[in-house]
Amino acid sequence: MNFLEGVRIALGAIRANLLRSFLTLLGIIIGTTAIISVIAVINGLNLYVAENVSNFGPNVYVITKFGIIQNHEDFLDALKRNRDLDLRDARAIESICPLAERVAVEVHSRQDVHRGAEEVLDVDIGGIDPGIIDIEPYEVDQGRNIDQAENDRSARVCFIGQDVAGTLFGTIDPIGKEMRIRNQDFTVVGTAKKKGSVFGQSRDNFVKIPVNTFQKMLGAHRSVNISVKGAAGVPLEESMDQVRMVLRARHHLRYSDADDFGIVTSEGVNDLWRNLTGMIFLVAVFVVGISLVVGGIVIMNIMLVSVIERTREIGVRKAIGARQRDIRLQFLVESVTLSCIGGGIGVAAAFVLSWVIRTYSPLPARFPVWAPLLSFGICAFIGIFFGLQPARKAARLSPIDALRSE
Repeated sequence: MNFLEGVRIALGAIRANLLRSFLTLLGIIIGTTAIISVIAVINGLNLYVAENVSNFGPNVYVITKFGIIQNHEDFLDALKRNRDLDLRDARAIESICPLAERVAVEVHSRQDVHRGAEEVLDVDIGGIDPGIIDIEPYEVDQGRNIDQAENDRSARVCFIGQDVAGTLFGTIDPIGKEMRIRNQDFTVVGTAKKKGSVFGQSRDNFVKIPVNTFQKMLGAHRSVNISVKGAAGVPLEESMDQVRMVLRARHHLRYSDADDFGIVTSEGVNDLWRNLTGMIFLVAVFVVGISLVVGGIVIMNIMLVSVIERTREIGVRKAIGARQRDIRLQFLVESVTLSCIGGGIGVAAAFVLSWVIRTYSPLPARFPVWAPLLSFGICAFIGIFFGLQPARKAARLSPIDALRSE
């Protein structure tokens, strides 16, 4: 007996008992659907974060007061140890570090903005060095970005996101019009292209103003974020090491002291996110694995019942020359076929579910192309593992006793 013949026999047995076969496969279908759907959601989230959250641009990193902190204890330590970063730190990096091609700062506050009776609450007000445009591009929809001359003279000009532009100005061209931040008038010089949202949070609810203007209006006590673009053709680690040495010297740290600042890179954010989703995936696999194990046990029980129901058939096969390994292979193939059919249905259901999640929810689920291979691999293992005992039992039946069976 060959493999294809075993598959044919298995399909015939499934057709003969459709309802029983479906109920047998239900655990495998549910388990496969769940695990592939979880993989699709996590895969989509990983790609989404890489494209929209941690995409700083080529050879770019950001120096912040805290950096990436993964637990509460580290945060408390950093809160005590780390000092605010200021414009002088950025200027020192710019003048001393040849491996820092561009250096610029950004500082943030949350404020309400107004224009006449219109108001936008809790807007991200960002004070920026105009040079940051060369590091983290703000794509222009209308008008232009803030320039260096405006920063030098602390001009009251602003570059606004689409949420602010739409709410305050509606269909009116906002360029050259005024809006108010903390009771001070600012002239709009440009609007940004729409960015959309990340996990339901809008990325268009912002106003950018010159950093000198920001500090005059809101004070210079806030820690700034320093964006650095490393020199082309130089490993990013070398540029970061050079910047780290400058900041440690400025902050008078001893050799044994830990850094009192943090450096954030795209890879660091992606690693943190992958660690988080990896833990979620392991928990999900454990929970879903219970369903797959239950499905495997049901398959084993059905195969044991099938052995009893087909005892006479087994006797006839042995009487006309079938060997033990032929009988064992037949029932193993049937078990694997049954399990893989359940896996195939589960993959199809997971594909549909992933589409529904991506279309009707904020979760960016992406069905991975390797998911069917993983599914069939798992299902084949389940079919072999749980089909082995029924196959052995069938192979060991005495042909004489089997032929006497009714």
